[in-house]
Amino acid sequence: MASSELTADSSATGNRAGVYLAFLQLVFTLGWTTYVIYLPGLAKQVGIAPAAVIFILMMDQAIFTITDTAMGIAADRIASLVGRLGVIVAALTAVSCAAFVALPFVAAAGSGAQFFFVALIVIWSITSSALRAPPLLLLGKYSARPNIPFLSALVLLGYGLAGAVSPYLGVVLTRIDARLPFVISSVVLLLTTLALSRVERDLAEDAAPARAVAPPKPFGTVPVIFIAAMVLLALGYQLHFAINSAPIYLRFAKPMDLQWLMPVFWIGFNIAMFPACLIVKHRGGLIVMGAAGLLGAVAVLVAEIAGGLNTLVVAQFVAGAAWGCMLMSAVSAALAIGHTGAEGKVTGLVFSALALATFARMAAVAGGLQKLPEYAPLLHWAPVACWSVAGAGLLVIAAARLQQGGEP
Repeated sequence: MASSELTADSSATGNRAGVYLAFLQLVFTLGWTTYVIYLPGLAKQVGIAPAAVIFILMMDQAIFTITDTAMGIAADRIASLVGRLGVIVAALTAVSCAAFVALPFVAAAGSGAQFFFVALIVIWSITSSALRAPPLLLLGKYSARPNIPFLSALVLLGYGLAGAVSPYLGVVLTRIDARLPFVISSVVLLLTTLALSRVERDLAEDAAPARAVAPPKPFGTVPVIFIAAMVLLALGYQLHFAINSAPIYLRFAKPMDLQWLMPVFWIGFNIAMFPACLIVKHRGGLIVMGAAGLLGAVAVLVAEIAGGLNTLVVAQFVAGAAWGCMLMSAVSAALAIGHTGAEGKVTGLVFSALALATFARMAAVAGGLQKLPEYAPLLHWAPVACWSVAGAGLLVIAAARLQQGGEP
C-alpha cells in the first residue's frame, strides 16, 4: 500500500513538473517569436540594413548550436546537488531577461548604439540556452522511465501551443510599441523560472527512495546515429514548414487566410503527441521516431501534389502530427539514452540539432535558393527525402537493438 501511494505521489509530482515546464517552454518560445517579429524594426533603428537581419538570426542559431550542448553538459555536472540547477538556471535567465528587455531601449538610441545592440543579442542568445536542455534534465534524472514519454509530450505542448498562436501574435504585435511586449515577456519568464528550484526539490524528494544514481557510460554509436537522424528530421521540418508551407497554401488561399491555415500543422502536433507517448512507453522512442518520419514524408508528399485546399489541410495536419511524434519521441529517447548521467548532454545535442537545422534553413533563405529555378524543386522535395531517410534509418537501428535483446 505504501509503495502504491509513493508511486502515485511521485506520478502527481512529475505531472505538476511537466505542466510547469510546458508553461516555461510556452513563455520562452513566445518571447523568441516576439524577438523575431520586432527584430527588423529594431535593427533598422540602429542602422542595420533589413537584408542583414537574416544574418543576425543565423548568428543566434549558430550560438544555440554550441551553447545548447554546452549547457546540457554543464547541467549534468551540477545536477548532483539538489536545488543548485534551479538556482543557476534562474541566475542565467535573469541575465538573459535583462539583455532582452534592454534591446528596444538601446535600439532607440540610434546608429551609435549598434555595437551594444548586437552585444545584447549575443548575451541573450548564450544565456537563453539555459532554458532548453537543463530543465528537461530534471525529468530524466528524477522521473520513472515509464512516465517520461507522457511528461515529454506535456512539456512540448507548450512549444506546440506557442507555434499555433505565433501567426496571431504577429498580427497583434505589429501595432504595439516593442518595449511593452519585451518587458512583459521577460518579467513573466523570469518569475516562472524562479520556481524551478522548488520543482527540482519536489522531484528529488519523491524520487529519492526509488532512484539510484547510475554510473556513467561512454558515448556509444547509437547516440551519434540518433543525433544525425535528428538533424535530418529537424531539417525536413524547417524546409517544409518555414519555407514551403505558405507557398503551398497560397495555391488555393489568399495571403490573409494564412493566419488561420498555418496553425493546422501545430494542431496536429499538439494532438498526436499524447496517443504516441503510449507507444513510446511500450515500444521505445526510436521506433516511433522512425515510423513518424516515414508517415510525415508521405504527408509532405501529399501536400506537395494536393489538388485542393481540403486535401492540403489534411496533409498539413498529418505532417504536424508526425513532427509532434518525432520531437516527443526524440526527447524521450534522449533522456533514455542519457539515463546514466548524461541526460543533459544528449538532450542538449537534440536542441543543438534543431538549431543547426534552423541555421541551414536560414542560410538557404539568405542565399535566395527558393527563388532560383534550379534549386526551388530541390527545396520542395528535400523534406520528403530527409524524413524518409532518417525514418528508415531509425527503424533499422531499433530493429537491430531488438534482435540483440536491447531496448528499442
